[in-house]
Order: sequence, then structure tokens, then C-alpha cells
Amino acid sequence: MRALLALCLVLVAAPAPASAHASPGLVRVDQVGYATGESKTAYLLAPRPAPGARFSVVDERGRDVHTGRVGANAGAWSTAYTAVHPIDLSAVRTPGTYRVRVAGAESPKFRVDSPDKLFAPLVADTVNFFQVQRDGADVVPGELNRRPSHLTDRRATVYEPPVFAGDGGDVPAAPLQPRAGAGPVDVEGGWFDAGDFVKFTHASAYALTELLYVQRTTGGPASLRRETTHGLRWLDKMWDGRTLYVQVGIGTGSEEFGFLGDHDVWRLPEADDALQTGPGDAYQFIKYRPVFPAAPAGEPVSPNLAGRVSAAFALAAQLAAGRGDRGEARRWLTEAASVYAQARTTDVGELVTAFPHAYYPEDSWQDDMELGATQLALAATALGDPRADRWTREAAGWARAYLDTSPWDTLNLYDTSALAHADLVPLLHGSALADRLIADLRRQLDSGVEAAAGNPLGHAVDVTQFDAATRSFGYAATAQLYRRLTGSRAYDDFGTRQRNFAFGANAWGTSLMIGAGTTYPQCPQHQVANLSGLGVRGAPGMAIVRGAVVNGPNGAENFEFIGIPDGANACPADGVNRFAAYDRPDARYLDDVRAWPSSEPAIDFTSTAALALALS
Repeated sequence: MRALLALCLVLVAAPAPASAHASPGLVRVDQVGYATGESKTAYLLAPRPAPGARFSVVDERGRDVHTGRVGANAGAWSTAYTAVHPIDLSAVRTPGTYRVRVAGAESPKFRVDSPDKLFAPLVADTVNFFQVQRDGADVVPGELNRRPSHLTDRRATVYEPPVFAGDGGDVPAAPLQPRAGAGPVDVEGGWFDAGDFVKFTHASAYALTELLYVQRTTGGPASLRRETTHGLRWLDKMWDGRTLYVQVGIGTGSEEFGFLGDHDVWRLPEADDALQTGPGDAYQFIKYRPVFPAAPAGEPVSPNLAGRVSAAFALAAQLAAGRGDRGEARRWLTEAASVYAQARTTDVGELVTAFPHAYYPEDSWQDDMELGATQLALAATALGDPRADRWTREAAGWARAYLDTSPWDTLNLYDTSALAHADLVPLLHGSALADRLIADLRRQLDSGVEAAAGNPLGHAVDVTQFDAATRSFGYAATAQLYRRLTGSRAYDDFGTRQRNFAFGANAWGTSLMIGAGTTYPQCPQHQVANLSGLGVRGAPGMAIVRGAVVNGPNGAENFEFIGIPDGANACPADGVNRFAAYDRPDARYLDDVRAWPSSEPAIDFTSTAALALALS
């Protein structure tokens, strides 16, 4: 669940019906492109079936380079588009820029090229988004003219975990209470979680782990190491050896208790430091942001947090060891081991993710502990530390515990098992458990294959639910992890189609990464982009939040009560929903600053995309 703007409840107009005089059809392609040797699928969305329709692929000079007939009707998308015909473009292998023409329609342009040429620039773009999300003194001005922000976080007051109630579980039920004898603490820096300015250990550790995995596996762009260093510096502040801090800032304010939350005020982040405010004032927690601990000092912490935070630190140790900096590696290993050892693994209760828990309702944790123990074992092995064998055994134990929970999720913010399995299997040296973990990766992929079989455009995600973009990239990344682990290409085509969906081969014909492809989000619910006056429309010469991945399509009911925040620039300026014709009664995509369910970007969405692209 992303930022809820509780003060802005305005009914959004119902989508306009699809025109009865629409074009004969629409051609949807991966607007970023297709690697030369991979399968390549486009789709014809037609108002009525077009069996045997001929298509042609034309180059930049308009010359036919490939022709054929569309595949059989895979089913209806909506009442306006009652037929979806797949188009096999796999025979096009020569690098170049192309379009597809069929049934009177023409696709957006797309490229065919090597994976490195197609995807390496996009990995660099994802790092750009993390630079935009920086908080504190060490910002990157960039195209959005970012400035230092929230310097008051250097002396943040520690509060007791807040109490919430209400139907959505996100309404403050009591005033905030400072924790006696704690703080102040330095929590300056880090990354904003999404389009707002709250910082979460849960999401930051997940995103940082994926970025470090990219750095360890492929190196990544030169900017990646600087960005992971920034993320590690903040995460290290959130763990002081006895207390793990979970969150900086509070999203939801309270009229009853007289304070505003982060989601109640639309502004540039540097404006907060200039506020004249203090105790009892409504803006107190906008400038002097509360920090909340996961547990009292020295007491066990939620195991999902302990696992993923230790994984990030242990990956940092592995990278430092690889650079030959054994002192730095040992320091990170010590940090990783200490937070891992403080995990509460009995009588766990409700997991701590964020305050309120409703923002990130995670309910699995054995996967995080498996991930943490696995990365500790790898770091210890790199340093010749004798604890490597113990951590490997513990990782195996957590892997068995995860498998025994009958898990049904796949790689995303709430399930890290694919990353954990991929690194643990080689440590288990062909054991029966290694085979079970490989089988679980197949289970995750097979669940997607089964779901995709019921969708005419071949996507595995449910477009009536949250997190369509990141789950699509999660499937794509898992397919690549499986191939690297087993050598099998059995899921290559499936993984490619999930990436295709995220880059435009979907009913709405839009890429879900800003700046990628020809049609991409222009109006994200992102305060810096909206208020900078630069990045909300993507006109020539104007900056955009390149690399940011948005949520994507979502259930229609989630758009019933959303409104433009006070002080935000309306976007699109004309208020027209250009994607309404492609909606269904149960699923919508709205590129609008009001539409947090579809247009808000987030660091976990973007890090999973970075992983999928780097492994491709």
C-alpha cells in the first residue's frame, strides 16, 4: 500500500467509453526492444477477430524485413477489444529499429539489439531514480535541481511505536510519545521511499540488497557503487548495534491529535527545514521527523527486518572483500552478524514493516532469514571466517522452514526467497535440499506460467491488484536466476514476456518505467517531479524522473476516491485520461498525479527492475 493522501478525497470521473469508431486494431510491442536471440512477441488488439491477418515488420526506411500471419485469437481483452492475436517476431534478428504493420494499424518503434545495448542504459537510469530519491546533505542536484533536505534528521527524536486503528488500520489512535532515555539519533540521509518523503528500513534494505546483488553479479554502471554506498551509510545509521530503527517520518497525520503527517503536505523536501514550528504545532512532525524503533534497545527485532538488513550488510562485506579491502569487509560482516543475531524467531507475532503495518502488510519472514544467513555465509567464506559453515547450516534450516510454510509468492518486496535460493543452492553442493530449492524456483515460475496462460497478452500479473510492474520484473529476474543456476532455458520465453509487458506489450500500450520506450508515465505522483516545474510532462528539453518504475494498472475500485493534493500542479493539465479506452470495468491505468494506485514510483519497484535488466 502506497502513500494515501487522506486530505484529498475527490471523486475521479469515470473513464470515457472506448469509441465505437476506434482504429481497426492496436499493435502492442516492447517499446524498449528485443534482444537479438530471444523470442519476440507483439500483440494485435482488435475489435473483432482477425484470423490469418498478415503482418509486416518494416525498418526505418519503410522496407519490409519480415512478413507473416498473426497467431490464433488468444481471447478478448475487453468489450471494445474482443480479440488479441499474438504476433511472432522472433525471426527478426538483425540489429535495427522497426515497426509492425497489421490490419491497418502500426506499432510504436522498437529496437532489436544485444542485451547490453538495450538494457545497460536502463540500469543506469534506475540508478538515476535513486539519486533523485536521496535525502540529507549528500544529494545529487541532477535534472530536477535537488537540494539538501531534512538536515534536522541529524538529531531526530525517538518515539514509541505509534498506535493505529480504523478500517484501513492507518488512523492514528493516540498521540506520539517520545521514548524515555532514547536519542536523539542521527538518521540523516538515505532514500525517500516513493513519491513522498518517509524513509523505511524495510523497503530500503530490500532495494539496497537488489542493487548490491546487481553490483556483485554484473558490476553495473559506474554510478551504482556510489549509490549503494549512500544507501549503506544510512542503513548503518538505522542499526546502532542494539536498536534497529524502522522508519523516519510519519505518513498519516491526525486532526484529533493536532499533527500533520508527511502525506498531508505537498511540497519540496527542502522546504521542511525552513519551517518555523515546534511542539504542539501541526507542522512539528514535518520538520522534526519522528524516528521509530523496531523494538526496545537490546531486545529481539522482527525477523524479516533482521534478515534483509543483515543481507545488505553481508553483500557489502562480499564486495569489499572482492576489492581487497579486508578491513572494510570485516566491519560490514560484524554489522551483518550482529543484526542477524538479534532476530526474534519464536513468538514472532505481527511482522514489523512500517508504521502503520497496513502500508506494507508482509507476512513472510523465513525467506529473509534464509537470505541473511546465506549472504553471511558467502561473506565469511570470502574472508576465511570459520562461521561460514554455521551460517550455511542456518540458511539451510531457514530454507526448509520457508518451504514448510507452503509459500505462494514470488520475487517482490514481500518475498526474497528467489534471491536467497539462487545463492544458497551452490553452497549446498547438490544436496537433496538444493534440489528442493531449485524445485521451489520452478514453483514460483510455474505459478506465473499458469497465470499467464489465462491472460491473452501473456502477462502473469493480476492487473486488478497492486504491484503489477514490480511483480512482472520479479518474474523476469527469477527466470534469469533459474537459468544461471541450472543452465536450463525453459523459462526464458516466459520471463521475456513479463519484461515485454512492463515495457509496453500491455493493453494500455505504455511502458511502466519513466523514460523507457516511446510512451511512458508523464504525470507520476511524485512531489519533487511535480513541483520542480521540470519533469511532469516530458516535453522536449524538460527533465523527467528517468528510470522510475510506477505501480502500473490496478483494480478499478482503487481509483474511486483520489484527489489532487493541495499545492500540486494538475497533470495532465487538460485532465484528459488518455488511456481510458483501454480500461476494463475491473482494471484501470491512469497516468495522473492524483492516481497513486497506478502512477506513484517506488524504490522497491525500481530496484527489482534493475535486477531483471542487469541479469538479462
